[in-house]
Amino acid sequence: MQVYLPIAEMSVNALLVLGMGGLIGFLSGMFGVGGGFLMTPLLIFIGVPPAVAVGTQANQLVAASLSGVLAHWRRGNVDVKLGVVMLIGGVIGTGIGVWIFGVLQRLGQIDIAITLSYVFFLGTIGGMMMLESSRAIIRRRSPTAKRGKLHRHIWLHGLPFKMRFHRSKLYISALLPAGIGVVGGILVAIMGIGGGFLLVPAMIYLLNMPAGLVAGTSLFQIIFTTAAATLLQAATNHTVDAMLALLLLVGGVVGAQFGTKVGSRIPGEQARLMLATIVVGVALKLAWDLFAPPLDIYTLSMGIA
Repeated sequence: MQVYLPIAEMSVNALLVLGMGGLIGFLSGMFGVGGGFLMTPLLIFIGVPPAVAVGTQANQLVAASLSGVLAHWRRGNVDVKLGVVMLIGGVIGTGIGVWIFGVLQRLGQIDIAITLSYVFFLGTIGGMMMLESSRAIIRRRSPTAKRGKLHRHIWLHGLPFKMRFHRSKLYISALLPAGIGVVGGILVAIMGIGGGFLLVPAMIYLLNMPAGLVAGTSLFQIIFTTAAATLLQAATNHTVDAMLALLLLVGGVVGAQFGTKVGSRIPGEQARLMLATIVVGVALKLAWDLFAPPLDIYTLSMGIA
């Protein structure tokens, strides 16, 4: 079942793309991440140009994240006030990221920049998450392990513009969640990811948010930053393929509902270890592709006007 993608200028199997969207939606609901860290590489693996993969799949994240956050909202697992503060920073970061994306595209370096960004961020964050979650599982199973404090205060919490977030039981500087949002917004624009793989650990270890609120609040912020990124990418860089986005969207909405149900039954430490394993695996595959000899030495690629 082949369909033609006008912006990507190629044909793909519609059922394959629908299945990919369903898988990413499942991960989105299960782990509270947008899933873009996996979708963009998957699209690149099936031959979609990296610039189009980044611009288009951010659109799919809007639907997948919306579906996931509605499920979390019904369970009361969304801190709206904290999410809005992160969103303000996310919109600013998205604007900066789209501008950087356009500069790299005009210089002809966007493909290698996207791949290197994935290898660095996924490898670093995935490795740290894998180490931490493994230690947490060991401490949980050890009866003699010392329990840490519920809240660990760091110097960042003492920055000015302190706000009280009643739902998360936090009293911290608003600059900290806003700064996390800025970084997430930049990643949305340049890498085509919701930033959940970075936002989730940052919300847990920097903000000290309750684990039960992290996934829903992260998805709440991702909805709006990815929507802004999609509009800016379509208007300025012309890298959004509507047909591809529609196929991903349909699969993502369905998958997110199942992922949310499964995620609520898995302990937090085990869920983080599973996510870290997936993240590291994708990073290793991208790194291998950078150094592996190509099957076809001579290729012809079309630029995106």
